[in-house]
Amino acid sequence: MRGPRILGLMSGTSVDGIDAALIELPGWPPLGSIGKPPPIGGPPPRVQVLEHRFTPFSDELRAAILAAGRSTLHTYSLAQLHFALGEALADAAMELSPDADLISSHGQTVAHFPELDPARGWHTRATLQLGEAAVIAELTDRPVMADFRPADLVAGGQAAPLVPFADRIMYAEDGVRRAVHNLGGISNLTYLPGLGEGVLAFDTGPANALIDEAAALFGERQDEGGRRAAAGQVAHTLVDHWLQDPYLHRPPPKSTGREYWNLHQLPGVFELDAHDIAASVTAFSVRSVAQSYERFVLPLGLDEVVVAGGGAYNPVFMAQLRSALPVPVSTFEDHGWNSAAREAAAFAVLGYYGFQGWPNTLPATTGARRAVIAGKRTLPPGWSN
Repeated sequence: MRGPRILGLMSGTSVDGIDAALIELPGWPPLGSIGKPPPIGGPPPRVQVLEHRFTPFSDELRAAILAAGRSTLHTYSLAQLHFALGEALADAAMELSPDADLISSHGQTVAHFPELDPARGWHTRATLQLGEAAVIAELTDRPVMADFRPADLVAGGQAAPLVPFADRIMYAEDGVRRAVHNLGGISNLTYLPGLGEGVLAFDTGPANALIDEAAALFGERQDEGGRRAAAGQVAHTLVDHWLQDPYLHRPPPKSTGREYWNLHQLPGVFELDAHDIAASVTAFSVRSVAQSYERFVLPLGLDEVVVAGGGAYNPVFMAQLRSALPVPVSTFEDHGWNSAAREAAAFAVLGYYGFQGWPNTLPATTGARRAVIAGKRTLPPGWSN
């Protein structure tokens, strides 16, 4: 008898497209049943990824999302983008949704203000993810869990990172002090000290966000193979200056996004040649990651770092990261896992927990006062639990 099957949808800060991961939870309670989740145990990963699909955004949709993140869209355009993204998410889900009991959609973050910052116009803590869940439910005829971040934010948390809740379930291993690291638009890590408590997680700063902006100077979406960075020279003085940014020195819990990390926030960057920009922001992103490990993780004891996300496929980034860290650095694929599916699978787990009415956040990683049930249900017409 098969376990619950959940389809996770993830569009991250790289804004390259939508990952859809269909997972199965063997031996777990059926969707909508009363019960408790099984305890963590057995070899990782403990969630079976059955299928993964990636659907790239069209240039037009990607441009609209980036404009929303820069706060240059008018209200009318933002409302239409919310529903257009719902359609895009439904389209990305369509091939796998017939086999799913539930769809769990993270949506697309276009604003994330976990701290007050009047100088930037952040007078209210807030977060906004686009991609209307009702559209997904209507087009796929499946119940949908979405809008995961607000509940943690109003409970005093950062509303991020949420993925560590699933990381602990999927990748914690007895006797292994492992960091699961995601190099998406933003870099974030989950420190798993074993099967017990003590999970630490936070956004370290930028990963691909700045590199993608540098690639855009060449008319490209990303620095494929790190070749633009490899052709440039690092402006070490500027990188040292950027590393003094207050966010990088703030202890966890903390989270950040593209609204904070973009080229226009880096003093002196546009005085450089385009190739040197690519080389310098790559080096800066790597060093900001290494600096976070040195300050906040290595003192706890660390055996290995396992990397997922788009940055895992950038050989320049990975080579520099391996040189900067004193522990083995591998990729998900080195372990037989699917790095591209990692976050979509994680939100599938969060959606399943939330639909069951079980708390699905870790207050220690978000800074919230309590664990909350993150996510809201949207049911298709005629569906009953």
